[in-house]
Amino acid sequence: MDTSDIRKGLKMMMDGQPYAVVDFQFVKPGKGQAFTRVKVRNMATGAVLERTFKSGEKLEPADVEERNLQYIYPEGTDYVFMDAATGEQIPVAGEKIGDDSKWLSDGLIVPVTVFNGIAIGISLPPHVTLQIVSSEPGVKGDTASGATKPATVSTGAVVNVPLFVQEGEWIKIDTADGKYLERVNNVGKK
Repeated sequence: MDTSDIRKGLKMMMDGQPYAVVDFQFVKPGKGQAFTRVKVRNMATGAVLERTFKSGEKLEPADVEERNLQYIYPEGTDYVFMDAATGEQIPVAGEKIGDDSKWLSDGLIVPVTVFNGIAIGISLPPHVTLQIVSSEPGVKGDTASGATKPATVSTGAVVNVPLFVQEGEWIKIDTADGKYLERVNNVGKK
């Protein structure tokens, strides 16, 4: 790969560590050689740093593997995922998942990034469907447009939902910002 391949999400090796491009900017000054200013995140540690690459400089693709694994259960501070094809169980450290753990429900299939045989992170889907386990009933007459109430979903996360949404219903939630998207009526088991 070279600098013309740089884009958001590109995974590359730098100093023996896998990095993912968070942001980049191509700069062509009036004088001198063009370059690309890149902000990258270390996929193993989460550290973010900036680097500058001269135009045409060669880059090494990251030696990471993306595997679609099924979430099965928490174990201490870790979360255990399973490869449905082989039955292999792979733990992912809680600090690698962070706050995203509140969207993990039994059976959810997520891409897990593996580096040197060790899981270093997950990529949540854009939205998840979860069941509301507790919510106060909406107050009759309180119909102001956009009025919401807090609801606890099956994973323990609290989401603000419209007043008409009831306990026991399934809702779709945006994993990026934790906002309610819509009610889901025909949910078999996901």
